Amino acid sequence: MSKKRTPPAKGRKPRRPSSPSRLARLCRWLLKLGLLLSVIAVVGLIYLDAQIRSKFEGKRWAVPAKVYARPLELYPGQRLDMDELKQELKGLNYRFVRRAEQPGAVEWASSRARIYSRGFSFPDGAEPARNMLLAFSGNQLTDIRDAEGRSLPLVRLEPMLIGGIYPKSNEDRDLIRLEDAPPHLAQALVTVEDRAFYDHWGVSFKGIARAMWVNVRAGRFVQGGSTLTQQLIKNFYLTSDRTLSRKLLELPMAMLLELHYDKDEILEAYLNEVYLGQSGNRAIHGFGLASQYYFSRPLEELELHQVALLAGMVKGPSWYDPRRHPERALERRNLVLSMLHQQGEISQSEYDTARQRTLGVVKQRSLHKGAFPAYLDLVKRKLRDEYHEDDLSTEGLRVFTALDPLAQTRAEAALDTSIKALEQRYGARAKDLEASMVVTDPQTGEVLALIGGRATRYQGFNRALDALRPIGSLVKPAVYLAALEQGYTLTTPLEDEPFSVKLPDGSVWQPQNFDRRSHGVVPLHRSLALSYNQSTARLGMEVGLERVIDMLERLGAERELKAYPSLLLGAQALSPLELASMYQTIAANGFRMPLRVIRRVTDADGNELSRYPFSLKQQVQPEVVHLLQYALQEVAREGTARSVYRTLPSQLNVAGKTGTSNDQRDSWFAGFTGDRLAVVWLGRDDNGQLPFTGSGGALKVWTEFMRRDRPEPFIATRPAGIEYVWIDEATGLRSDERCQGSRQLPFITGTAPDEKVDCGLDNPVHRSLDWFRNWFN
Repeated sequence: MSKKRTPPAKGRKPRRPSSPSRLARLCRWLLKLGLLLSVIAVVGLIYLDAQIRSKFEGKRWAVPAKVYARPLELYPGQRLDMDELKQELKGLNYRFVRRAEQPGAVEWASSRARIYSRGFSFPDGAEPARNMLLAFSGNQLTDIRDAEGRSLPLVRLEPMLIGGIYPKSNEDRDLIRLEDAPPHLAQALVTVEDRAFYDHWGVSFKGIARAMWVNVRAGRFVQGGSTLTQQLIKNFYLTSDRTLSRKLLELPMAMLLELHYDKDEILEAYLNEVYLGQSGNRAIHGFGLASQYYFSRPLEELELHQVALLAGMVKGPSWYDPRRHPERALERRNLVLSMLHQQGEISQSEYDTARQRTLGVVKQRSLHKGAFPAYLDLVKRKLRDEYHEDDLSTEGLRVFTALDPLAQTRAEAALDTSIKALEQRYGARAKDLEASMVVTDPQTGEVLALIGGRATRYQGFNRALDALRPIGSLVKPAVYLAALEQGYTLTTPLEDEPFSVKLPDGSVWQPQNFDRRSHGVVPLHRSLALSYNQSTARLGMEVGLERVIDMLERLGAERELKAYPSLLLGAQALSPLELASMYQTIAANGFRMPLRVIRRVTDADGNELSRYPFSLKQQVQPEVVHLLQYALQEVAREGTARSVYRTLPSQLNVAGKTGTSNDQRDSWFAGFTGDRLAVVWLGRDDNGQLPFTGSGGALKVWTEFMRRDRPEPFIATRPAGIEYVWIDEATGLRSDERCQGSRQLPFITGTAPDEKVDCGLDNPVHRSLDWFRNWFN
């Protein structure tokens, strides 16, 4: 039975259910918002935590590949001038002191040097740091002994760093470990930048409050409250923008970093990350690279006053730049020293001594790093054939090259001296000269030096690799080699008379000699030595253009060669590096050796990635090449390059060929000794005419380089199938060493002339004289 509803009293309104108050609704809304923000915050922190751990534990920095020159090997009996050793040591930034008591120091005397080497981890094993005494006699290293007086048979100095391959950000750094840092560096950094570093959890609220109070009173931003951890977060993960959002994000990230990693790990990362200056468009990051940039010394060799300067520069590398603002830098350094003293980190005597020292910053920002741009360009091109650009610029690879800094320096000095002499001699006609040069070791094929232009220290157009210029008479050895391979001999008579060739387009090609004269019938070796064009062109046409092209390709030419008659006189354009490759094959007795620039590539930990071993392939029979080598030596002794012996000693046997392009626009010389091969080009970028030929220009540079380099003489290896026969120069017939006008020439066995010239040796007077000489002999 249902209950009856009691009707409301007359005059009273019905009561409605009470609704939540506005405050309650606001609280519920805030609670929901708080929960949402908490979820977002947790998710954000998880994301930030993952990002922090991923980068900090992974590849933290894009580390450029480091490119090194060859290490200088020292051994008793070595031909080495003390001045050259000093030059090498200066390039390695050794300090010349009274007593060499730590790595990187040298004591120097008139005939002795004590070197405390730094040691180096080579791909084939570590070379320890050594305190060693070197004794010299004249231009020879006679003895090497260690600190205990024991004889050392072989020692390697560390290789010179010549450059790097940088990431797009142009950041550069030399990574260091905290335990390798010099004394006081870590403490100086903590003292100056964050005294409570070892006590806080990434954020110093006391420091933030103090900074806010100072900034409010000043009415502008004058002080920051960031800890070292926050600074690392800013530099490593964020940006340098002074915004509130960046600052708020910095706080939790700093605490998360401290949650996962200990203080020393964070401090080590800071030492490698902090920005400390600018070298052109390249940013200097980390104390390791800053030490090299400002002091040309490894970080572990820095002294207290230098450590204090770098620590003080963290606050403002540009403001305290010791090269631009030495007064500010000195004041800042002394403040750091004072703070260390007040904290009891250094003694009174250490403080006084360090305060009295100068800044000690080197004037030259880098002695050799990046000083060989043409060679470094060649290295980069070779590497990019095998490695991705990102790997080269970020993985910290170590590239060991064949660059010989001593040979490079001699080549640059020879070029500079010779060009100045040419300008003085020819005046305005020799203005705007450009040049390139390639130096190799004919025994190994290694490229020892490379010059890409007259301004050897500046990056730009690399003429050694990219300047394609008509090679002139440098092509002739290939023509004569092709002929010798077809059965011609050095005494084969050639006709040096005018002739013409009708070309497919109806034009006529008519070569002329440089002196505009014809020379009649000349023996083959004489035609090459004196570089006669008419006889060479006739010979090339007889042998065939295809055979000449085939020979050029076997020698090392890799670009397409057109079968035009003008090819026989050097109308083909090649680069100096390509010519060096061709002449390398000639110097190596017909074995083609790919020019080697890189020896090895390792990763950052020293594990070998690539090796470039010595390799060769027989391209021309050594008997045939031996004949050509004889003729190229005649070029230097009696032919177009005979001026070399006005400067070089007569006992230094050399072989080579001069070259002058059409209308005298290019001056060339390619030649070799026992352990050096060099190709030199002189010309103008606008292709203007030169006032000199190959012998008057490029040969001068080549000769000056060889004078400075003091190479070994070329001694041609005599193959088994070669015999030397006395020949009458006038007739080309067999002769006798006692006959006037006879000379000894090499022949492939069985190809020497059978007919003999009669020079009167069979008459009774000659027989009596021969008997008399033989009796006394």
